[in-house]
Amino acid sequence: MKRHISAFLLAALLLCSLLPALAAGGESHTATVLFTHDLHSHFLPQPDGRGGESGGYARLKTALNRERAAHPGALTLDGGDFSIGSLIQTLYTTQGAELRTMQALGYDAATVGNHEFDHTGTGFAAMLNAVVESGDGGPPLLMANYKPAGDNPDRLDIQRAMAAYGVQDCMTLERGGVTYGIFGLMGKDSHACAPASGFVLEDMADSARQCVEHLKEQGAEFIICLSHGGTNEKKKLSEDELLAEKVEGIDLIVSGHTHTTLAEPIAVNNTYIVSAGPYCENLGSITIEWTEGGERTLTDYHLTPIDETLPEDGEITTMVERWKGLVGGTYLARYGLTYDEVLTVAGFDLPTPRSGVQSGNALGELVADSFLWAVNNLEKDAPDVPTVTVTADGVLRAPIATGEITTSMAFDVLSMGVGSDGTSGFPLVGVYLTGRELKAVAEVDASVTPLMPAAQLYVAGMEYSFNTHRMFFNRVTDIRLRRSITATADVEIVDSEDNTVSPPTDAFDWYEEIEDDRLYRVVTGMYSAQMLGTVKGKSLGLLSLEPKMADGSPAVSLESCILRDENGSEIKEWYALAAYLQSFGEEGIPGRYSLPSGDGRKDVSRSWNPIELVKNPSWITVVTLLVLAVAVIAGAFLLRWLHYARRRRRYGKKKNL
Repeated sequence: MKRHISAFLLAALLLCSLLPALAAGGESHTATVLFTHDLHSHFLPQPDGRGGESGGYARLKTALNRERAAHPGALTLDGGDFSIGSLIQTLYTTQGAELRTMQALGYDAATVGNHEFDHTGTGFAAMLNAVVESGDGGPPLLMANYKPAGDNPDRLDIQRAMAAYGVQDCMTLERGGVTYGIFGLMGKDSHACAPASGFVLEDMADSARQCVEHLKEQGAEFIICLSHGGTNEKKKLSEDELLAEKVEGIDLIVSGHTHTTLAEPIAVNNTYIVSAGPYCENLGSITIEWTEGGERTLTDYHLTPIDETLPEDGEITTMVERWKGLVGGTYLARYGLTYDEVLTVAGFDLPTPRSGVQSGNALGELVADSFLWAVNNLEKDAPDVPTVTVTADGVLRAPIATGEITTSMAFDVLSMGVGSDGTSGFPLVGVYLTGRELKAVAEVDASVTPLMPAAQLYVAGMEYSFNTHRMFFNRVTDIRLRRSITATADVEIVDSEDNTVSPPTDAFDWYEEIEDDRLYRVVTGMYSAQMLGTVKGKSLGLLSLEPKMADGSPAVSLESCILRDENGSEIKEWYALAAYLQSFGEEGIPGRYSLPSGDGRKDVSRSWNPIELVKNPSWITVVTLLVLAVAVIAGAFLLRWLHYARRRRRYGKKKNL
């Protein structure tokens, strides 16, 4: 009898211990994922603007080691754009420094972003080959919906490189008793930001469904999407949220591209979306528990700042120093510069523009001024014509902090792209626009920026005013050329009546009205020049910019418009800035750049003054006002007709009574 009672009690205890799991739907599992995205070659710490430092792969390794000690089965994944953002990117095609370092950091998988194609598709292939040839290896790369275009002449070479490296759509990975399924995606906007990739984009949702189905067939219990699509406050632009709504079966999306930092995950259906911020600012960590019955519980989510409080890992420090040495001996040698060489000093911060906020910006104006300085001091046989230089918000990748400014810091500001010479850095190009088109450039800044913040412009050689409340594509109220002149005995100033007059001071600004049919030279970086052709589409055909040669014929190839120095070498955007900074010497950056909103060359008004809103109307405003007037009049007539119709009905009813 006692034996039966003991057996019964033992069975009851066992049943009680299993009840929670049975109620939850079966055995429970735990998944911990460590994640980054948009690292942008930030091998080394950067000033954080608050007196500290942010980023650096040697400190990231320390954070990874601590997280892995706490979660031995954790995965480490990246959401793309691991390249392009520091001088070490200049080793991209020859050394594959980014992927080789990620291998040393212990990444389990990564996807690609648009900046992996800044060196075009062939540059991407060269990077993969460099990693394979090194013998160091790199983490698996996953690309489910991004393939070399069928008409790409280099398609076969690119496919061979991808095959040799082992690029694949998706993969399974067993860790800590859990079988993970992982796949990678490129987003629509990301693809649009890689115009020279030579790849085609397949539908994100369709590709994701195929990957989820395949991974489940392979036994995946927890499915992760590494997406370079991004999130946005506007739901219709939040590609990864839309993906989670359309596709079932994705447990986690590591979301890159939009440089978002999410303090808490976004939950869409049964999918968690996470982002840790760009530039190695944070290491993200998420832990999810789930049961075989499908119930999920978020048990932990946190971001670890990668800052000066973390010690540097010795192995990664040695590796990064090796990369720096290679950069100095190869890429920088042609410029006569070294990696940490001090160019000048800054007595104040020059932050990057605030995205979406229309205003002047001292850093943008400094860069535009450096382009104009390069035309006058570096370009061989620069034409003696009125010249305006332009840069855009989207190409300003890093701020300049108070203190010493080194070669690498100057490069970081303008680190995007590759030239026709195959080396890192977009070159400056010079094209011609009519005065009417030059005015349209200012209108792009005024009217397109709210739709596309990266299009906000900063100029030298021109100034303009606009009101943000005026009619779209008619917001500019005043515009003129602006030239800073240093008076010498050779300077001759002629007034409006052709009389020679004395300069008012030794250094002064000279203003000139813009003539609609005259050709003016515009100098900008290659990427911004490529975007000129998209203005017509962005403005619904209301604005049009057609880059021209000096004789007014269309500029068929921008490569023929690249600015070159006396040695025939391309003048890179970043080097124009570096040389301009170096020209300031020990005196440092002039105080005229100390105002965060710039020196007034771009005057942004937000006035509701009726006169200011309608003065100097273009045909767009006139037509719009006429349409509104007709609509108001028609509405008034309609209301009056309805009023009289109602009265007639009432009168008819009374008469019938």
